Amino acid sequence: MSGSAFIDLSPFRASPAFARMWIGSTLSGLGGQLTIAAIMLHMFALTGSTFAVSMIAVAGLVPMVFAGLYGGMLADAFDRRKVALLAASVTFCSTVILAVLAWSGRETEWWLYGLSIVNASANSIVMATRSAITPRLLPRELLPAASALGGITIGIMVMVGPALAGVLVATTGYAWTYSIDVILMFGLFLGLWTLPALKPEGEIVRPGLDSLKDGVRFLKRAGNIRVQYLMDIIAMTFGQPMALLPAIGATILGGGPITTGILTAAVAVGAFLSSLFSGPVSRYRWHGRGIERSIIVYGVTIAVFGAIVLAGWLGFLAPPTVDAAHANVALIVFACVALAVSGAADNISSIFRSTMMQAAVPDAMRGRLQGIFTVVVTGGPRLGALWCGLLATLLAEWFPPLLGGLIIVVLIAVLARLNPRFRAYDGEHPEP
Repeated sequence: MSGSAFIDLSPFRASPAFARMWIGSTLSGLGGQLTIAAIMLHMFALTGSTFAVSMIAVAGLVPMVFAGLYGGMLADAFDRRKVALLAASVTFCSTVILAVLAWSGRETEWWLYGLSIVNASANSIVMATRSAITPRLLPRELLPAASALGGITIGIMVMVGPALAGVLVATTGYAWTYSIDVILMFGLFLGLWTLPALKPEGEIVRPGLDSLKDGVRFLKRAGNIRVQYLMDIIAMTFGQPMALLPAIGATILGGGPITTGILTAAVAVGAFLSSLFSGPVSRYRWHGRGIERSIIVYGVTIAVFGAIVLAGWLGFLAPPTVDAAHANVALIVFACVALAVSGAADNISSIFRSTMMQAAVPDAMRGRLQGIFTVVVTGGPRLGALWCGLLATLLAEWFPPLLGGLIIVVLIAVLARLNPRFRAYDGEHPEP
């Protein structure tokens, strides 16, 4: 309905293929979040080290970069449906191995690292290919609504997945948690299998150095796309405290794995609600300004979260004992509110960024640019995990988000001021 505050469901009606892919991606994404959260908790249980938890993300960075770039080239050279199915099969097999190891009691930190790398690499290819598929299934005017529906997916994944993982790990163990992911992944196969053939349009360049050079040359001319990449890297590098949450739940705010799951889910609650009421966002045409303002709000709320963790570290509002069985409930509530607002701001930025990528980039180049985009959106949090792990190890868990949030606000304001063309970007007349 025109003018409605609620999310626009028109993409489902316009394209049943998109609807099936969305359902499959949501189910498999939920399972993937179960595994991601469980691996973090598993690593912390094996090592007792926040740095070891942060290295789960860091270890997959370089393989993920290569996989994302190569996956984008594959998506611009072959049937995108087949590329996505093959990459999803790799993720499925690695998750099965993880479940088998957990059931047999043979899991080690090195197995967790190795299988996390495989999952991250394969998922980079799936994400790049799936994003390049969406504009082929929908008209351009429905792309903002499709991006908002993607926020609903992320909200469900992160809101339910980590919280459920915390409960499952605490009550049934790691093996069941990984096994549920295996079952839910069948939804992704169904969504991809029922798609039509989707060969790239325009000139096809075989995967290789020439294909990558073409993508880089296009990116050099695409100033608006470059600026949004830089903004996202800044936000994700300095504003991703997820690797700190197991230690915060265990030692600062209390509550153990359940607190870790609740705090992670709070981010998704914000993302979910901002997508649910995304009608005005989908109609807002000045996407550059929308990205700038939402990321600044994100930085402010991450800094607030750091201040709340500092208050817990100093003992404010704390019960006599703070551990896995005794939690600082008041500060956990405040932390959840801050993280929920950060999730909403990040999701609104994501709606504008995804729409800009899908609308402004030509189809023949879309896979490669989506590959680079996937590297940015997944590589940034891994750099952020390294940032948080190092500073938390050297100083304290509250310091990385507090300082990082302030850095985000300053750098985004400066970058936006230096790029007036980006601030003037008009979604009704997209230009890369």
